[in-house]
Amino acid sequence: MLPRRYLPSIPSLLALEALDRLGTASSAAAELSLTQGAISKQLQVLEGQLGVSLLIREGKRLILTPAARDFVLQARNALKTLTDASLTLRANPRGGALNLAILPAFGMHWLAPRLAAFSRAHPEVTINLSTRLRPFDFAATAFDAAIHYGRQDWPGVSYLKLMDEEIMAVAAPRLLPKPLPSAAAVLDHPLMQLESRTGDWSRWLARHGHLGLRPPAMLFDQFATMAQAAVHGLGLALLPGFLIGDDLASGRLIPAFGPPVRALGSYYLVWPQHRPERAPLASFRAWLTDQAVDLGRKNGSPA
Repeated sequence: MLPRRYLPSIPSLLALEALDRLGTASSAAAELSLTQGAISKQLQVLEGQLGVSLLIREGKRLILTPAARDFVLQARNALKTLTDASLTLRANPRGGALNLAILPAFGMHWLAPRLAAFSRAHPEVTINLSTRLRPFDFAATAFDAAIHYGRQDWPGVSYLKLMDEEIMAVAAPRLLPKPLPSAAAVLDHPLMQLESRTGDWSRWLARHGHLGLRPPAMLFDQFATMAQAAVHGLGLALLPGFLIGDDLASGRLIPAFGPPVRALGSYYLVWPQHRPERAPLASFRAWLTDQAVDLGRKNGSPA
């Protein structure tokens, strides 16, 4: 914060703004329901606070200096911002915008289909979505919260666990007409993986009894791109169930081997620990808590 001595009083700013806009102290006094003497007093207070002469006095006339006119332009914008914020608060005391960073696949395929229900329950909140692939410093952004995949390893945040992730090895029927006879048979086919999860195939093979293998694979930066590449027969992919349900149902993808397996990480809503919680985030977090509980019940375990 700047020192308080640089923050002029609102009545003084209103007096200067009205004088600039209306041209005379008498008109400013009439608009603000003050006497001309009170207007003059407020202007003197403002000059004292700022340590700068703002007015040229020509007899009974008060004329703003060129620097004061420049100052009023900025002060008028600040006053309008305060007025707009006050009106918004009065009209919508628990509303406002929620700026949320999302992971592309999870955000579009798991969160987005549920957001209409949130909007119906909380019409006072507007959600703004933006994609971020990796953790970031909340202090350097305008985000209120983010969707995070992995472990609880993001410093300085609080966590709400949404769901564990299960991944399945899948392929297009043109590449793999039928499931493989063994897990190790994936090594005979081209493989694909996320560049942020280069150990997924190694862990998948280990879950099926083949330890110490780290097969090469084509790298993708997003699940959505890799899923489309799998649909078009480019290779086998490990993809989360929430992303490929429609592709499995339509036959565009088939399981390559075995049922889904638990992935290494989970999905969380995270938000800054030391920032005061705004009402839109509180409403969204409470709603997501209910969504996570419902999902846990359907899966037979806590979310």
